[in-house]
Amino acid sequence: VQLVESGGGSVQTGGSLRLSCAASSSRFTFRNYCMGWFRQAPGKEREAVARIDSDGSTSYANSVLGRFTISQDNAKNTLYLQMNSLKPEDTAMYYCAARFTMRARDCPNIATTTPYSYAYWGQGTQVTVSS
Repeated sequence: VQLVESGGGSVQTGGSLRLSCAASSSRFTFRNYCMGWFRQAPGKEREAVARIDSDGSTSYANSVLGRFTISQDNAKNTLYLQMNSLKPEDTAMYYCAARFTMRARDCPNIATTTPYSYAYWGQGTQVTVSS
């Protein structure tokens, strides 16, 4: 599975961005994968931001709850992260990730998600929020 992110950029506090992650594989379908967005700021560990399971159920980190929305377009094999009300502390490299799952309940919730929960990663897209 190849994942390619896009949509990052520089915005001011309160602005919005929408990240995209295009998944390519001859047999890829969101029905068999748990998808997640992670971010990593300089000097910090990579942290889970949001995830969506194969049934479409979502889970968010407390720091982005109510501001970020994860979604997917099955026809386009594309994962999205809509980010609103951005803050300087949201500045980071953002990565999408995929985990093969046979059942939706095998997709870990944010609270138990670590980078090791996912096997496939994109190259990342930079988000910078200025005050």
